[in-house]
Amino acid sequence: MLARLKGPEVRSKVIAAMREQHPKDWENLYHQAGADGMLILSAKHEALKPLIGKTIAEVAQSRGVSPENAIIDLVLEDDAGISIAYTFISEENIRRQIVLPWVSFASDAESSAPEGVFLLSSTHPRAYGNFARIFAKYVRDEHLLTVEEAVRKLSSLPANALSLTDRGRLKAGAFADIVIFDPKTFQDHATYVKPMQYATGVTDVIINGKLALKDGEPTGIATGRVLRGRAWSGASGGRCRASSKDWTWFDQRPQAQ
Repeated sequence: MLARLKGPEVRSKVIAAMREQHPKDWENLYHQAGADGMLILSAKHEALKPLIGKTIAEVAQSRGVSPENAIIDLVLEDDAGISIAYTFISEENIRRQIVLPWVSFASDAESSAPEGVFLLSSTHPRAYGNFARIFAKYVRDEHLLTVEEAVRKLSSLPANALSLTDRGRLKAGAFADIVIFDPKTFQDHATYVKPMQYATGVTDVIINGKLALKDGEPTGIATGRVLRGRAWSGASGGRCRASSKDWTWFDQRPQAQ
């Protein structure tokens, strides 16, 4: 891809496609978000890291090129490692969807900390504030959901969808996964410009029966486990075999009483 983009003919074709408002066979995110709505989140090469937090429009203006050429140049300069957030989602559409009884919540963001090597790149604000935002904005501020319904959409509903029968509920025999929070103070603080800001309002988090967060501070205890849904075909008795050389055991599990 990088070799082809270096050719003037392919570059011209790509730029023409990017400027096409309603393509028939692909989704033009660039046209939907616009250069002002494309925020640079991360870059592999050190020389490009100062651009993190800037929009494509700002980069294009500073370089004296079109936004389309700026995008292609950044892809080439960073060996296709540049990461972008597109800010074009409709809030009205979100409000319509989240109240549907079969819609649950999730996040595909990676886990990172605001320290060490993680500071060499940025991330999407959902990595730090996705679930807190649900309670702060859509439960407390806009009253679209009750606390109970929001909890269901974050626990038992997705667990059911993945056929995780012993997760997502506070009941005897289930894994002890518990989040203790204050609905009045639960708040996200992550933004697109400053995404690496922890949410507040959670006092304790218990994962598999052990405290991962206590009195608002991480304990350092690694209590997480791999969860396998109904598509997993390697389960057998009390153990799961990923391959002939890799066995993962699930026999001993702290249970809620």
